[in-house]
Amino acid sequence: MQSKSRIHADPPLDQDQFDQIPDSLVLLILNKVTDVRVLGRCSAVSKRFNALVPLVHDVYMKIDRVVTVDGDASDESLNFSSPKVRNLFSHLLKLVLLTIFKPFNHLRNPVNGNKPLLPQLSHHSPSQVLKNFSHVRNLLIELPAGDVGTEEGVLLKWRAEFGSTLQNCVILGGTRIDRKLKQGDQDQPPSSEDNGSIPESFYTNGGLKLRVVWTISSLIAASTRHYLLQPIIKDHPTLTSLVLTDADGQGTLSMGMEQLREFREKPLAAAASANRTQVPASNMKLRYAPYLELPEGMGMQGATLVAIRPSGEGSSGGSTGSSRKEADAFLTSAFDGPFRAAAKLLVKRRTYLLEMNGF
Repeated sequence: MQSKSRIHADPPLDQDQFDQIPDSLVLLILNKVTDVRVLGRCSAVSKRFNALVPLVHDVYMKIDRVVTVDGDASDESLNFSSPKVRNLFSHLLKLVLLTIFKPFNHLRNPVNGNKPLLPQLSHHSPSQVLKNFSHVRNLLIELPAGDVGTEEGVLLKWRAEFGSTLQNCVILGGTRIDRKLKQGDQDQPPSSEDNGSIPESFYTNGGLKLRVVWTISSLIAASTRHYLLQPIIKDHPTLTSLVLTDADGQGTLSMGMEQLREFREKPLAAAASANRTQVPASNMKLRYAPYLELPEGMGMQGATLVAIRPSGEGSSGGSTGSSRKEADAFLTSAFDGPFRAAAKLLVKRRTYLLEMNGF
C-alpha cells in the first residue's frame, strides 16, 4: 500500500514581508493615492500607515455638497447644481458663507482607540481636515459645481492666478456651443458681419452688457475662493502648488510657489462688503468673434475672450515684448481641448481695451 503524500506547511515567517518595504517607497505609493478620503481609510489599516499618511505630499480633496447654517440637510438645498441655487447672487452668497462647512465621509481610525484621523467633516472645515497632513506640497480642491449660473447652451469658463491679490485672469465665453453649422444654415452668422471688428449690434443687443456680467461674476467667484483659502495656506507652509477648481470645469484658481510666498508675506486686502479678496483696478483686453469653428466638430457663437491684469502690471499697450508673450502664453494655455483652440484663435483678433475700477 502506497503511503499517502503529505502536505507540509511552509515554515512560519518570522516577520511580515511588507515591513521590509522602506517608508520612502510606501510614501511614494500613498502619494499616488492623493484622495483625502482614501488616505483616511488607508490610515486605519495599521499603525505604520497611520503614521505615514499625514506625511504625503500630494492631496486631492473633493467636496460634494454644502450644509446650511441652520443645519438643514435637505439634499435639494445642498446640491450646488439644483436650479434653486443656480441663481448667481444666491449661489455666491452660499459660497461665501458656507464653503468652509463642506462635509466629507466620516472616517475613523481603529488603531488609536477609534480616534478619527479625519474628524466628522459635517462639523469641520477643509482647513481643519488638512491639519492632519503636515507635509502637503501639491493640493487640489474640487468644488461640486461652478459658481456662476448661466443659461442653457451658454459657455463660460475662467482661470485666475492669485498671489496676495489677483495677478491674471482670463474668461472665455460663448452665447452658444453646438456642432459646426452647415453651410446655408439660418443660424450661420453672415460672413460680412465678421470683418475683424466688433459689429454695431454687439453694443445694441445687450452683447457688451452680457460680457460685463460674465466678467464681474467670474471675478467675484475667483476672489471669494481666494479669500476662503487663507486658513489652508497659513497652516501649510510646505505648499508649493494650490489649485481650486470645480466638477463642471467652469472656473479654476491656481497659485504657484512664488504666489503662495507673496500671499503669506503681504497683507490680504478684503472687500468691505463681502468675504472675498478685493479685486484691484485692472486693465481688460476684450476679443470677440461672431462665430468660431473649433476642433472636434464644435462651433462657438458669440465667442469672447477677456484678459484681465491689474493696472500697472504690463497689461497696457506699452507693455514689453516679453511680458506680452507671457500674457499671451497664459491666455492660450488656460483651457484644454477645443476651448484652447478657441483661445488661440481669439488672441489673433482685434483687441479692445477697457478699464475697471477695483471692487
